[in-house]
Amino acid sequence: MLRRLPLTFGQTVDPSKQTPAYMQIIAAIIRDIESGRLAPGTYLPSSRELAADIGVNRKTVVLAYEELIAQGWLSSAGTRGTLVAPIYPDAMRKPGRLARAPDTDRVDYHILPPPERPLALAAGTGLKLDEGAPDGRLFPADILANTYRDAVRAKAVSNTFLYRDPLGLPELRESVAEMLRSQRGLNVTADHVCITRGSQNGIFLSAQALLRPGDHVMVEALTYEPAVAAFTMLGARVHAVPLDDEGIDVAAVEALCRQHRIRALFLTPHHQFPTTVTLRPMRRLRLLDLARQFGFAIIEDDYDHEFHFASQPLLPMAAYAPEQVIYVGSLSKLLLPALRIGYVVGPTALMRSLAHGISLTDGMGNIITEKATAELISSGELRRHARKVRQIYAERRLSFAQRLREAFADTVRFDLPNGGLAFWLRFPGRDMDKIEQRAQTLELRFAGSRSFMADDKAPRGLRIGFASLNEQEAARAVNALAAAVD
Repeated sequence: MLRRLPLTFGQTVDPSKQTPAYMQIIAAIIRDIESGRLAPGTYLPSSRELAADIGVNRKTVVLAYEELIAQGWLSSAGTRGTLVAPIYPDAMRKPGRLARAPDTDRVDYHILPPPERPLALAAGTGLKLDEGAPDGRLFPADILANTYRDAVRAKAVSNTFLYRDPLGLPELRESVAEMLRSQRGLNVTADHVCITRGSQNGIFLSAQALLRPGDHVMVEALTYEPAVAAFTMLGARVHAVPLDDEGIDVAAVEALCRQHRIRALFLTPHHQFPTTVTLRPMRRLRLLDLARQFGFAIIEDDYDHEFHFASQPLLPMAAYAPEQVIYVGSLSKLLLPALRIGYVVGPTALMRSLAHGISLTDGMGNIITEKATAELISSGELRRHARKVRQIYAERRLSFAQRLREAFADTVRFDLPNGGLAFWLRFPGRDMDKIEQRAQTLELRFAGSRSFMADDKAPRGLRIGFASLNEQEAARAVNALAAAVD
């Protein structure tokens, strides 16, 4: 018997769209799970039945089902079929029935003046262990030089060395939008994209558009300190939310929402910073429910989406809740951090706010770098480079883990990260202050454990990057760290 879904797939899968058909199916099923139309335990049609019903190849449906099962949205019941996974425990929510407070599900944006003091950046000498930077030596210098040369020539011929759109070069915005549509399931156009000077700039601009002095912002208890500094600089009151080995505590989020009028939640759901944990579907959907109920925005920092080694990465939260999520990303991890190319994706109201703020502080941008980056994307060089370095980083990840086991034995605890470019190391029973003091005497530099802590009660650890180190450098780094611990 045909199990029909409570949605019209014929209106959902559009062959004229640039987004692949299987990703359209994935997005449609996620939307229906999130809205409550597909309840936990609901059986979906067989891949053959659904393919015939919506007019696509059966392999397309199989690919969509397999990906949704891998991500935790669906479950396989063997010969009985495929069904919706128990995303929502009954005690948490009846799908599609969450009440909203009046006039709180709309996010408005505004502009704040610049902060009184600039953010100070750490500096020093000695052996530096980064927090997850790429290896800039892997990007072919001749390709980069030729691309810059071509960009300069093109702009000279067209006489467009002029002030550009505050949102960024239209070619690059369209390239980023196409990448997000085809690879991450975001239904966006260039009108929803703003090019920034790296992801940190994007976080600050988004916060500037959202926050007024005294507003309440939530962050994870372990988090990206520069984001907290940006919120604090803008006069926000920052609340740290506990997290565990599955990500942020959604019950604690709800409790804070009932105590304060929350304006924003800063989140790193793909690879939690610094712990590298991936936030699972159940918690993602519950957070989105809370965002709608209490009217706050989620700033989703997806800083290293490309580097996931265990399976296909989860779709960004922005892919199925664009009205509540401001999506911040970066091309710096793929190219070179020094190029400073990031982006913000969000509603057109946010884009107008960002354009106004940028026009007051950085009207020119970096048109040559943006043109060169657009050429790297359109020519396929960026995708080819991503495939190459993903394999290299996957090998370095395994090698670094083995070095840690050999050098530390039971002294260090860590989980092999499914993605990202860094490890989260814990040293149970050891005095972290003494470890960091000894590291200084050995001229070993890394981000201190307290720099990740938005709450003094949060567990302490070190985030150590592996991707930027070749074999010899990795050996030296691990040996130096072991000396600091011992």
